[in-house]
Amino acid sequence: MRKLVLLVGVAVWSVTLLWVPDIRAGEIIPTIQSSSGKFGFYPITNEISVYKNVDDAGEDRGQTVQIILINSVKLLTAFNIEFTADYNFDYTEGLDRDHYIELSLVKPVTKILSLNVQRVISTFEPESINQFGFRLSL
Repeated sequence: MRKLVLLVGVAVWSVTLLWVPDIRAGEIIPTIQSSSGKFGFYPITNEISVYKNVDDAGEDRGQTVQIILINSVKLLTAFNIEFTADYNFDYTEGLDRDHYIELSLVKPVTKILSLNVQRVISTFEPESINQFGFRLSL
């Protein structure tokens, strides 16, 4: 399942680079819109962060690489695809590496209310978790 989550994230990003009918200049990840208006890809935020972790006592807690990809997609209807991943190195005592990954589909219902379905995979839980719920955007 972990490979599937990563594959979906890479596939969505690859489609944006390969299928390019209408791109705004100057963007690393382009906005794409079909001439019919029935398909589109609109980047919201795509970030990679690198952190050095230190606890309150000043002790070294390793390093973290965080990837956040939030993009709006239109396939007849609009929804967001969100991918969040934290990869930690020397963070958890006894583990060299641990991770936390979320893959979400978010369907806006109104300007402030959305339906949210997500899959959480981590080394912090013995098995993956599915989450279903509502999101209020304030």
